[in-house]
Amino acid sequence: MYFTKWQACGNNFIFINGFDDQFTENDFEKIVEKTPVLCDSHFGIGADGIIFILPSYKADLKMRIFNNDGSEAEMCGNGIRCFAKWAYQLGFIKTKKMTVETGAGILSPELLDDGNVRVDMGCPRLLPKQIPVTDMGDDPVINQKLLVQELNRTFDITCVSMGNPHCVIFGEDPEAQAPEHYGPYIETDPHFPQKTNVEFVKQLDKNLLRMRVWERGVGVTLACGTGTCATVVAAILNGKIKDAADVKLDGGTLHIEWAGKESDHVFMTGPAEMVFEGNFNL
Repeated sequence: MYFTKWQACGNNFIFINGFDDQFTENDFEKIVEKTPVLCDSHFGIGADGIIFILPSYKADLKMRIFNNDGSEAEMCGNGIRCFAKWAYQLGFIKTKKMTVETGAGILSPELLDDGNVRVDMGCPRLLPKQIPVTDMGDDPVINQKLLVQELNRTFDITCVSMGNPHCVIFGEDPEAQAPEHYGPYIETDPHFPQKTNVEFVKQLDKNLLRMRVWERGVGVTLACGTGTCATVVAAILNGKIKDAADVKLDGGTLHIEWAGKESDHVFMTGPAEMVFEGNFNL
């Protein structure tokens, strides 16, 4: 089976072309089943997940993504930037702006002249039932205290959905191994019925943030696009920045814009590049 490997700020993915004449539904099921092995850096190709480029009846193309533990994710911000570049290179899209059907809705990436990709990520979802997060009231969860029983520790959290759930925490030093120490416990805390991604954030300057992430179903990664969007939304909701910021991640920097209203769209801009291509046996 032919594949290409892409990375965006160090977040890396195996891409499978679902338009290939030899690609079948049976191949899809076999690849999903083998996702943990294929994504293993010691015994497989190595990746944070597998992304399929597929036909869509609602948009130009459809993207499905599976985390390296085999669970399916709604969306991936870094992944969709890679997706857009690859789709354009394959000739599936003739213009540099396209629509992509995802589990989080239809999103609109655009290839820029400087090589970056700008993505309209849609509106953030802030109500607890939209994230989802339970037992935190009915209003948006902004700087509320969360007691994690397994750690016997309280965190000040802000919850945002970018089509997938995020728990953003300011105050914990991202460099002090916070994702490694606390991430797995917060991800699986009972307040998050679908589990959650966890972002640990420090403000470095007026419009500059430092973030490290524990991704749901993956663990610590070098970057998370939706998590970076959620981080900037949370920073604006907490009055830390105004309407845009650069976010320094372990794998690079992303630029995020949000005007501050729940009906306003979030825009993410950053790089994406192909690493290598090859074949594997099913």
